[in-house]
Amino acid sequence: MTRRMTGYAAEVTVSDGQRFATLGGVAVHNRRLVLLWLRRQALRLANGHGLPLAAEPVRLSTGDDVQPVHFHGSDAPDELRRWATHSAHQEHAIRALEAGFPALFTVLDPAVGLSLTLAGWRDCPADR
Repeated sequence: MTRRMTGYAAEVTVSDGQRFATLGGVAVHNRRLVLLWLRRQALRLANGHGLPLAAEPVRLSTGDDVQPVHFHGSDAPDELRRWATHSAHQEHAIRALEAGFPALFTVLDPAVGLSLTLAGWRDCPADR
């Protein structure tokens, strides 16, 4: 049995408070790629329901994109866009990852009782 670090992981989930579903996830080698993937997914989800922003200059494989979500009369797209584009939010997320804590961001869609969570974390050593 050997132990190896798998790096970092990120996932986007949706929940109605009783059930949850994974919309997509990725495993990457460093915290900056986790943050890049989370930012890209936040913008992709937000842009599906608002004014599009300029394309992300650095792209990961499009096969890693999360499934789209339909927001119902909420500020969720604007909150996702704000989290993805403001440096203070990004600094907070990268500092959490550097300290070994997960980077979490959740938006609520109260019209239908859903929450959407972006999460990134350091993967634990895996037994292989």
